[in-house]
Amino acid sequence: MFLPLLISLWALPWLPAGALAGEAEPLVADPVIEARMAALSKELRCLVCQGQAIAESDSDFAKDVRKVMRTLMEQGRSDQEIMDFLVQRYGDFILFRPPVKGTTALLWVGPFLLLLIAAAILVRTLQRRRQVAAAEALSPEEVRRAEALLAGKDGSIDGNSSSGEPGRGHTRHTDEGDKV
Repeated sequence: MFLPLLISLWALPWLPAGALAGEAEPLVADPVIEARMAALSKELRCLVCQGQAIAESDSDFAKDVRKVMRTLMEQGRSDQEIMDFLVQRYGDFILFRPPVKGTTALLWVGPFLLLLIAAAILVRTLQRRRQVAAAEALSPEEVRRAEALLAGKDGSIDGNSSSGEPGRGHTRHTDEGDKV
């Protein structure tokens, strides 16, 4: 009883790939409607995927919108009527190129506003860094001491050398605070 099932499962990986696949049928019998669907669905945004067109998306929303579009096209509606219907139903955001009006102004101006805000923050940050660097600049005496230390000369305040060895100009202190 299970033998035919086991044999078919065993043979399944060795079948040619085309043996199990059927030929793809066009979604619409009318090539004119198919061409209109392809062109119109590229102009519409998938509200689930947001970055993809309805034509590219595999989401359930995109499938439903394509189904509605096909039905409206078969009813004889124009592309503009279909777009108006979808905008009325889902809003201007479904269009990849929404019209410029009060409700879509942020879509058009938003990227430029964000760019200006980022530029202002960058300029202000650079100004603050410049002010901090200017405030922390070394005095002429500090520059002279730094150059002397780098050159290996005596640049200490108390006249001790910078050799670091006891008995060569450095004063050692004991725990009681006495100089040795």
